[in-house]
Amino acid sequence: MNLSRRQALGKIAAGTAAWMVSDVLSNRLSAAEKKLEPAMRGRINHSVCKWCFPDISLESLCKEAKGLGLGSIELLTVKDFPLLQKYGLECGMVSGVPGGIPRGLNRVENHDRIVEFFEAHIPLVAQSGFRVKNIICFSGNRDGMDDEEGLENCKKGLQRIMPLAEKHKVTLCMELLNSKVDHPDYMCDHTSWGAELARRVGSDRFKLLYDIYHMQIMEGDMIRTIRENQQYIGHYHTAGVPGRNEIDQSQEIYYPAVMAAIAETGFDGYVAQEFIPKGNDKLGALAAGIKICDV
Repeated sequence: MNLSRRQALGKIAAGTAAWMVSDVLSNRLSAAEKKLEPAMRGRINHSVCKWCFPDISLESLCKEAKGLGLGSIELLTVKDFPLLQKYGLECGMVSGVPGGIPRGLNRVENHDRIVEFFEAHIPLVAQSGFRVKNIICFSGNRDGMDDEEGLENCKKGLQRIMPLAEKHKVTLCMELLNSKVDHPDYMCDHTSWGAELARRVGSDRFKLLYDIYHMQIMEGDMIRTIRENQQYIGHYHTAGVPGRNEIDQSQEIYYPAVMAAIAETGFDGYVAQEFIPKGNDKLGALAAGIKICDV
């Protein structure tokens, strides 16, 4: 077919324009699809601790959560459940126990109000419809108490709560925290102490919250420890060491190996990012952390 130079150039221009529009739309669609359905491997269930992002409202974080690959936002209370449920999210670890970190179950005088809290909240968490139903608890500080007395006192307090927890299939998770840097004098500061408490309590509804950041500071040897104590661990937290910042190349933990070890145990609970981002792009830092942990 004979075409004039003008006609030929017109057809080329039209074809190029159509290709450019198609390519732009394709790229936009691809980006939208990636945001809505991130290509997660599915071996790790991802969560985030809201307190690390104080400048981002809970609703804003909920709106971004699915695009980031999150199934949970945690260390919230039962009053936050309706907002989470609105966005199809869970609270992988419920907070609010009276006494907080320093005044915990190792003191008998704290038991009544802690037990009262769990008696009120266990049924509410059970009714949430969440797949994972965990509530955090703490040993408390030593204040001169020896480890054996602390174990026995924690056991007594927990055994008052276990029948209700077992009935409603809600798990209490005692957090392992470092007493070297962040929480001086905290009692449950080694995995061996927490595992011994779990053995004494003797219920599948009492587990440990293994905080990778804290346990790297206190004892290291994390992969072997996780493998040997997997039956006592009900939840995980992350953060970079040193500094509790991003879990990137600036810190000493190689998270892909730790996450692979967790996945290999068959763990199906949540792993929550609990680092404090340093830069301005906080959601970008969160997305990068999730990607690192998605083994």
